[in-house]
Amino acid sequence: MRILALVPGEIGDQILFFPTIDDLKKRYPEAQIDVVVEPRAKEAYRVSKSVNEVIAFDFQARNSLADWGNLLGTVRDREYEAAITLDNRWSVGFLLWLSGIPNRIGFAGGSGESFLNQTVPYKGNQYLAQTYHDLLQGMDLSTPLPDFKVSVPAKDLQWADQERQRLGLSSGGYVLVCGDAKSADGVYPTENWRLILQDFQKKQPELPLVLAQTSEEESWVTPLMEALPGLKLTTPDNLGQLVAMLTGSSLVMCLNSDMMHLSIASQAFTLVLLGQADPNKLLPKNDRVLSIKSSTGQAADIAPSTVLEKVWGG
Repeated sequence: MRILALVPGEIGDQILFFPTIDDLKKRYPEAQIDVVVEPRAKEAYRVSKSVNEVIAFDFQARNSLADWGNLLGTVRDREYEAAITLDNRWSVGFLLWLSGIPNRIGFAGGSGESFLNQTVPYKGNQYLAQTYHDLLQGMDLSTPLPDFKVSVPAKDLQWADQERQRLGLSSGGYVLVCGDAKSADGVYPTENWRLILQDFQKKQPELPLVLAQTSEEESWVTPLMEALPGLKLTTPDNLGQLVAMLTGSSLVMCLNSDMMHLSIASQAFTLVLLGQADPNKLLPKNDRVLSIKSSTGQAADIAPSTVLEKVWGG
């Protein structure tokens, strides 16, 4: 059996779709599951064992007829028996109809609904991973949302072991901090991070503090390294290395970003600073994930004292 999933969006959207793919693979262990994703999100599947092939397609671009034709040809050649789409636009529905895939599943209510033969109500007030998982009802699967699973390549685990040794982290856990400039809520002020990390150093001087630089953006990293001696810096080259570092941490502090979803999927204890986002839609309800939502809708307005109260108060 061959199954195709069309999953537009960022790396975080792919991570939220992992439980759906994993449940499909559990139900159909011999199936080949392929995904169509944005080029920038392709790397997410470095840490998934359930996907056979990743096909890159820029859903957000102004695609020409030739672009759509190339994708249609790729899909037709593989003779899929079922397709699940998160994109309910007319163009995507029409593509799936033209492909001849017999079972086409998506959310009800979109302009492409008429080209689907199985639709599922879109429940937008629940955790997004659960909303995506609801699509399996179109394949007569009604299982509970499973836990996230990531599968890190052995060479990335080996890199992380060597990195922890280089940073002097081999003896225990550490706090991993990512002030990702690509956060949906903007940047958390460097001075606020400094006050938070300074308090960590004061209260738990033996606990290593590690900054995770996941892009070339250094504006939040350099001032902290200069202001707080003893901070450590890791710069993973790929997503597998980053996940391997996340899994070894005692606590991850981050914003609403891909890092947040990766941390949650890695089962790391995660503290998230949120701006406008609704935590009920963005975060799972479990004791490994804590969040602080800004009263102003701006993550930058969350006071360091509020963060520290959450950390030390549990």
